[in-house]
Amino acid sequence: MSTSVPSPQAVLPLVIEGTGVAVEHLRTNRATVRRSLTAHGAVLLRGFDVGGVEGFEDCVRALSGAPLTYTEQSTPRSRIKGNVYTSTEYPPHAEIPLHTEMSYQAVWPLVLFFYCVEPPHTRGATPLASTRLVYELIDPSVREEFERRRWMVLRNYGDDVGLRWWTAFDTEDRAQVERLCRAGGVVPEWVGARGLRTRAVRDAVHRHPVTGDPVWFNHIVLFHESSLDPDVREAIRDIYGEDGFPHNTYYGDGAVIPDDVVDHLRQCYRAASIRFDYRREDLVIVDNMAVAHGREPYTGPRRIAVAMSEPSDGR
Repeated sequence: MSTSVPSPQAVLPLVIEGTGVAVEHLRTNRATVRRSLTAHGAVLLRGFDVGGVEGFEDCVRALSGAPLTYTEQSTPRSRIKGNVYTSTEYPPHAEIPLHTEMSYQAVWPLVLFFYCVEPPHTRGATPLASTRLVYELIDPSVREEFERRRWMVLRNYGDDVGLRWWTAFDTEDRAQVERLCRAGGVVPEWVGARGLRTRAVRDAVHRHPVTGDPVWFNHIVLFHESSLDPDVREAIRDIYGEDGFPHNTYYGDGAVIPDDVVDHLRQCYRAASIRFDYRREDLVIVDNMAVAHGREPYTGPRRIAVAMSEPSDGR
């Protein structure tokens, strides 16, 4: 399986340097920034005064409308204000593999925003990768199998593994959880007194709603058990069994995705990956269907605020 890089991609992210108030720049140049976002997949505003979390939320509204609530969440994060959240609250030493936000759901955000309140001392970048380039790097036989069989996400919500279901769904009403699952094409299964297991089958390849390009848009790598630390993976399997991982991915018919296939996909993401170092007040805008993102390990404080906008079901 080859991962040689095809034709060069557009500059990622496009850096727009300037001064003044960020929200005013976005209001004045909204059409230009939107065109740049479509052309490049990600835009970095640098040197502007964002104005804290309040100003950050204003920037989201100026370019993209009201920020979205983080629903059916898969990672721990906290609400800062309104629908502005912390970035994923994993330990600093942990790497978050490249992925596309909420691509395991029936509805996802088209645009993501990252605001650097405090940069890390070392590393801590949000690496980016063109999902069109990832798609082109994947061995055609691997890609075609996923296009034909689709992919399945399995999630467990419990006291010891995964998030608690009432946190992820933002309700303690089981009937409401079941309604939300049905609306999103998710099959729920109550496990014991406090647990929940869900399954959903999704497409691995989508068409970008603006460009029409095929894009690799899924959580296959991030959610696959092989992305866990090997010791953690073995311990969870021994204690909770095959279906006991916080999340896992399969072919759409339920068959296991071999580790070497997932490793090939992981290598394709890495081959397409581009990084940059954060500076204080950086504002990064990402087309969620065109560009995957992740997180490097880091040292120092690293405070990144995030927001999402423009819900889509791909149609």
